[in-house]
Amino acid sequence: MNINTQTETPADTPTDTDTVTKTAGLTLNTQRRWLANLVELLSSMRFAISLLTLIAITSVIGTVLKQNEPMPNYVNQFGPFWFDVFNKLSLYSLYSAWWFLLIMTFLVLSTSLCLIRNTPKMLKDMRSWRENVREQSMRNFHHKSDWDSQAQRSEVTQQVTAHIARLGYKFKIIEKENATLIAAKQGAANKWGYIFAHSAIVIICVGGLLDSDLSIRFQQWFMGKVPFDGAGVIAKIAPEHRLALGTPTFRGNTLIPEGASSSTAIIAQQKGVLIQDLPFTIQLNKFIIDYYSTGMPKLFASEVLIKDHETGKTFPATIKVNQPLIYKGVALFQSSFEDGGSHLTLTAYPMQGGKTVNFELKGDVGGATPLKGEDGNDYSIEWSGFRPFNVENMSRNGQDVRAVDNKKNFNEQFSADLDRHLGSAAKNANTKDLKNVGPSVQYKLRDKTGQAREFHNYMQPVEVEGAWVFLAGTRDNPNEAFRYLRIPADDDDSVKEWMRIRAALADPALRQSAAQMYARRALPEASANGMQLQAQLSASAKKGMAIFAGEGLASGQPAGYAAIAKFLEQIPAAEQGKAADVFMKILNGSMWDLWQLARQKDGLPAMLLDEKHARFLQISTSALSDSFFYGAPVYLQLQAFDEVKASVLQVTRSPGQNVVYLGCLFLVIGVFSMFYIRERRLWIWIKDDHVGSRALMALSSQRKTLDFEKEFEQLKTQLQQISQLRSSK
Repeated sequence: MNINTQTETPADTPTDTDTVTKTAGLTLNTQRRWLANLVELLSSMRFAISLLTLIAITSVIGTVLKQNEPMPNYVNQFGPFWFDVFNKLSLYSLYSAWWFLLIMTFLVLSTSLCLIRNTPKMLKDMRSWRENVREQSMRNFHHKSDWDSQAQRSEVTQQVTAHIARLGYKFKIIEKENATLIAAKQGAANKWGYIFAHSAIVIICVGGLLDSDLSIRFQQWFMGKVPFDGAGVIAKIAPEHRLALGTPTFRGNTLIPEGASSSTAIIAQQKGVLIQDLPFTIQLNKFIIDYYSTGMPKLFASEVLIKDHETGKTFPATIKVNQPLIYKGVALFQSSFEDGGSHLTLTAYPMQGGKTVNFELKGDVGGATPLKGEDGNDYSIEWSGFRPFNVENMSRNGQDVRAVDNKKNFNEQFSADLDRHLGSAAKNANTKDLKNVGPSVQYKLRDKTGQAREFHNYMQPVEVEGAWVFLAGTRDNPNEAFRYLRIPADDDDSVKEWMRIRAALADPALRQSAAQMYARRALPEASANGMQLQAQLSASAKKGMAIFAGEGLASGQPAGYAAIAKFLEQIPAAEQGKAADVFMKILNGSMWDLWQLARQKDGLPAMLLDEKHARFLQISTSALSDSFFYGAPVYLQLQAFDEVKASVLQVTRSPGQNVVYLGCLFLVIGVFSMFYIRERRLWIWIKDDHVGSRALMALSSQRKTLDFEKEFEQLKTQLQQISQLRSSK
């Protein structure tokens, strides 16, 4: 199989494009026509554009769809059917999918073949003067002009060459056919733009492949490396889960608490992680973080000590955002920060039953604490996060904690009447101010069956709609937003009074006493008729509090306002609004007496009935209704903490980075050359005439523009003037 150069178009052939040669590139001289056609297709522009279109579509998908997330996240997002479809297409790791790498390979092959076929011809054309042009072929050019001169041919040649040299043209003088041909050119470097631009595509793709996870996949395919899916000490993880120290390219993360060290990077995979050993150890001496006045992070950096495993050399360094540390080809970037195992002290308040006794709990972030439930169930508290600062949009924190389905079950005809009594806990906050609301703790409460529910509790009360409340968030699924229970802060800025009311509501004896006290307070008449009305009112108050407390309801049935709504459905629709109003007045009144009896039971004086305490009771009643959907046996309030910071560093080895930079430089040079350097070819044919000499000029360019038309007219006029010519046109 030989590679031959296609012959040039004869220079004296007329052409509409003002070009005298064509650059068709190299062709294969082979009897296997299919092979020549295949090479022609692979190196064609249409094939390259098709590949670039596929890569662009893939990049859009990869931008919209988060890559290399844990598989359960995709199942939750798309469902089992589409998860399986997308997984078969490798959409969760697009840039390392076999078909994407195949497209990249074909793009490199196509562009390389295009360069191989066209570069030799372009280089030859750049060096060529195209001196085989004749007078007749020059007359076929669109941009041409001829004139007579009284000067001799040698004199005209000297004048013309001196002028075009000043204009930046390179020229060559050829004597042929009793005439002088001046072949000139300018901007021949334009073709370097094509060469550099196409070379840039190849270089960038090669650099991208060098920085891909091909080396990691190679170790998985041929060296038996498998992701680790479990828990344990990194140092004790088996060798089949650890990549070779000399892995040429990788991208992982390492989390280092203050005072601790790490010599490995964790590389996330779809089904676990791979451990990459590093040639040095990173010890975090101090993590520095500064905040804005709003509590948002302004600056964070890691003061580390690096110890080389080979030489034992140690040196300090500071890693900041956008200021990485590069050592032995490994770059350490400041990625983010996490909690490094802060020590927490919390108070647990019962959320079920009539007990009010609280107790202290301790835990470390990242660890777990056992919890014995009042119902005989054993739980485990998994401490997943702690934040000393929280800048929150308070309108988001105002979300109703109750299940949406329960709210939809309200009868529309009287739900509006009930909403008038729901208080702030049932409304969304309108403010959109970002505020620092102080420390918070996040944890999962896992029962003995393995089912977990996640909670997010703030340490300090937050002002929402003019009331100070403790926000206790809950959610069933990590993909959901937290829904917040609002526990009102009492006069001592604590949750004790609300917890006292909650426990009293769960006590039937206290509810009965409160109903009687409310009836006596509402109907103080001592007559026989008054006593009968008191008994009826007491029975109504007792029943109302029992319905609100969920007494007698089967497991899973809603209590609180949802239970009241269900009860009112038994009343004719025309009377439901009035009945709801009366029901809520009795409930609010009896709840006040229930609160006073609970305080009396604990040896505390009665509360003064004023607007402040009435507002507190209203919010408390709404919070009690919401608390039935909280889904935890206890409420945990953060009391104290000893923060331990941890730095998250991104650890990368990317040898293709400099290759990509080189490709980008080539691309800039190529684009600049193609768009800003215009190639012009100029021929001037000078021959003797009976009175002196006669000249013929032809000018061509690869792109016809208004500037080129103007340049031709100026050049024609200038050459005529300097030659002291007498135009024949």
